[in-house]
Amino acid sequence: MRFCLLLIISFFGWMSSVDAQEEFPVFISGQENYTSYRIPAIISMPDGRLLAFAEGRVHHTGDFGDVNIVLKISRDRGKTWDNLRTIVDYDELHAGNPAPVIDMADPNYPNGRIFLFYNTGNNTEYDIRKGNGYREVWYITSEDGGETWTQAVNITTQVHRPQQPEVNPDYDFQENWRAYANTPGHALQFSWGKYRGRIYVPAYHSSGDLQFDARDYHAHGYYTDDHGKTFQVSQPISLGGGNEATAAQFSEEGLMMNVRNQNGSVKARFIALSNDGGETWYREYFDRNLPDPVCEGSLLNVNRRVIAFCNNADTSGRNNLTLRLSTNRGESWFQKTLIYSNDKVNDASGYSDIVNVNDRTIGVLYEKDNYSSIVFTTVEWSIPVYKALPKKKSHVVKKSNRKRR
Repeated sequence: MRFCLLLIISFFGWMSSVDAQEEFPVFISGQENYTSYRIPAIISMPDGRLLAFAEGRVHHTGDFGDVNIVLKISRDRGKTWDNLRTIVDYDELHAGNPAPVIDMADPNYPNGRIFLFYNTGNNTEYDIRKGNGYREVWYITSEDGGETWTQAVNITTQVHRPQQPEVNPDYDFQENWRAYANTPGHALQFSWGKYRGRIYVPAYHSSGDLQFDARDYHAHGYYTDDHGKTFQVSQPISLGGGNEATAAQFSEEGLMMNVRNQNGSVKARFIALSNDGGETWYREYFDRNLPDPVCEGSLLNVNRRVIAFCNNADTSGRNNLTLRLSTNRGESWFQKTLIYSNDKVNDASGYSDIVNVNDRTIGVLYEKDNYSSIVFTTVEWSIPVYKALPKKKSHVVKKSNRKRR
């Protein structure tokens, strides 16, 4: 009993918050020719360089308009960042939802090749949900760590299901998907098991007519097993109102999708589990241990054993950005770190993305203080080691060999 009590005390002691490290500004609204920066995404190269992506919004802070995708690179683990580069620009057309991932399984690119998936659109998401406008899906690649990029490849017909033949004769799908967007945040690659090498992009769409309770939204994923030559689409997740999603591998064949509930009827993250690499879903449920104010979240494979999750752990507003780590598929969390909290602004912490900086450090790239900046910080972590108490000495009296008198 005493041993069990020691384990319980040790476990809950470890669950208490630990501090994030110093933060470093990456994108500052109003600087470098952009009014606002939103929707961060980050990846780490094998040599330790960090690549931070965001939407650069030219004229205002809104979700639609003249929006480009921008990039900054850090060569010292996030302490300083190179000058801003605009890497996707469609003039007045919206380009957003950057979802980067490094393909480390292609023998033609032994040092890794970056895929950056993104979306373009000609109207607001609300109007597109009503059928007025369209979204398309693209990717570009880089073979030199983000220094240069290829021409864009349009994969809309492979991963989207629009019914708009007036835009493109090939956009004539019975499913009638309208609004569409990537994750946002990083995509992932299966690093072991049956689906090793699969690149997987969480995404979402609206289907059919607009519903004012947001139940026309559904999350899904798309993936490639041949390094971007062809793509397939997963089974949609059943949650009506599920949109922005993030994912991680949790076993040789397993994938976990963690989804925002736009409907807002339950202020918690929605989980979908797959045992076939994210093609179909065998279990779906709300995880009420992960409160959420209806916002984006980020899931990361720290290694084969540990998964990390970051979101605004608050049901009343975008605040209390929290990083959690788990060794049992999110059934419990052995470390919980409060990244940022500020009750003096409406949206203290917005969207975030997380990345491995080294074997014991996770980087967090997040929107801060009503979207005035996107900053970077790090968190140290380790798995707790539980030690049993030493065994008590036995008080059993040994029998004597002497004869009784």
